[in-house]
Amino acid sequence: MTNKVLALKYRPQEFKDLIGQEIMAQTITNAIKLGKTPNAYLLTGIRGVGKTTTARLIAKALNCTKNFSIGEKCSASEKCHCKEIVDSNHMDVLEMDAASKTGIDDVRELIENSKYSPTSAKFKIFIIDEVHMLSKQAFNGLLKTLEEPPPSLKFILATTEVRKIPVTILSRCQRFDLKRVSVEQLCEHLKKIAVKEKGKISEDAIKLIARTSEGSVRDSISLLDRALLSQSINENKQIEEPDVRMMLGLADKSKVITLFKEVLSGNEKNALNILKELINDGIDAKNFLNDILEVLYLFSRRIGLGTIEKDMSVSEAEVQMIDQYSKNIDMQDIGLFWQLTIKTIDDLRIVGNENLTLEMYVMQLVYLKSIDTKKQISNLENESSRLSSDTMVGKKIDDQQMDNIPNQIKNQLKNINQIKTSPIKNLSKENQKTKIEIKSFQDLIYLANKEKEIELKYDLERNVKLVSFNKGKIDISFNEKLNKNFIKNLTEKLLSWTGERWIISLSKNHDAKSVYEKNLENKDNMIEEFKKSKAAQDIQKAFPDVQLVDLTEEE
Repeated sequence: MTNKVLALKYRPQEFKDLIGQEIMAQTITNAIKLGKTPNAYLLTGIRGVGKTTTARLIAKALNCTKNFSIGEKCSASEKCHCKEIVDSNHMDVLEMDAASKTGIDDVRELIENSKYSPTSAKFKIFIIDEVHMLSKQAFNGLLKTLEEPPPSLKFILATTEVRKIPVTILSRCQRFDLKRVSVEQLCEHLKKIAVKEKGKISEDAIKLIARTSEGSVRDSISLLDRALLSQSINENKQIEEPDVRMMLGLADKSKVITLFKEVLSGNEKNALNILKELINDGIDAKNFLNDILEVLYLFSRRIGLGTIEKDMSVSEAEVQMIDQYSKNIDMQDIGLFWQLTIKTIDDLRIVGNENLTLEMYVMQLVYLKSIDTKKQISNLENESSRLSSDTMVGKKIDDQQMDNIPNQIKNQLKNINQIKTSPIKNLSKENQKTKIEIKSFQDLIYLANKEKEIELKYDLERNVKLVSFNKGKIDISFNEKLNKNFIKNLTEKLLSWTGERWIISLSKNHDAKSVYEKNLENKDNMIEEFKKSKAAQDIQKAFPDVQLVDLTEEE
């Protein structure tokens, strides 16, 4: 055992040794103690969580000569089935690799062997690993035997891709899903192994190994074995986190976050310099892009859920960096960055030069950040204040000015300019003679409803915030949902209805509210006032569970 790799040396020999699968282990042991074992077990889960190990433990528990129900154990000196099962050379416990034996002929041979009783053990057990690799005909051949096997026969199936197994097979098995093991449990397990192996490794290095293994116990032990082998050359040196990062080709997360800072600031040169440092440190391109995805996830958590706390995957210094830099990014940017990163991972399979791919990726990130639609919206008030004043005094906005205006503002202000310079044609004489007087903003909404201008009415109520209303002039602010042709449509309708030209100016008043928001606020105030009345208190006493939702005035 001293020369074995650690993943085999520390393979669990009892159910209690399984890491992170306590509920499954308890269920199986209870069934064996009560004698209510199923005809077929199905063990599913990712690689390295203990499917084959669990299958052998079940075989041992079923065939051990000691009394399993009271916890008796067989010793190494005794002749027992357990050692042969562990060594995979027991006559009655047959392990079959479905990846290499996929056909109906292999399954037919297995079914023929199932007719014979076990030679020495209590049960004959067939362990079929990677069972999803069997062909359709092979699965159909197993159906009857799985449902009604001989009393002394048990099947244990293991797979990493349970969706590829037919439903007819799933319905004949008792299924157990082996979970990914948490980082905390892996860290504790790796610390114990490191102590037994007398290896000097820091806690941060163990955490990094646990996170990199992605919930797989075997992967984590294999990585620890690899790290301890590098320490055996210099026994006095302790393995630190940078050593493990260099061994695995992982980028320092704080450097990745710093690279993001430069991307968010638009400093392409600095971002590329940091990338070159990471490349010189020996990062793996795919691992680097996966680190980027993890950082994007942390940024989205910070934006959506607030401060990141008690997370083993990120240090306190990195949390502070994320808090600081998250002010310059929003969910729209994160979505674009995420899609570009996924695409770049696919590009790595095509492009031969990985470093070139990563440099192009960073430059694309900087370019994506420079296309910031929010800056157009944030500049709305500043641009509109200057340009609307030009429009009100009748100045024409020239082409050079229009080129410098963000598109969202341009669509609205350009329409004002059109109305000022071009008369509305095709007005009938009857409409020109008929003049409707609009005295208030509410009259305007009522008239839009009466004339069946539903889109205009919706914008007036929901997306427009009235600042001031005077005859011939309306001062408004609006949100980003406003129709791009709103000002043009409103100006045309006002001229058509009143026979007069109206000036629509844009304001930077942030305190203004839309009609819809004011109505909601008024209704809330009415409800609060009514709750204080005697009638409401009497109702509350009579019906303690009642809740006041709405108030309606009688006509």
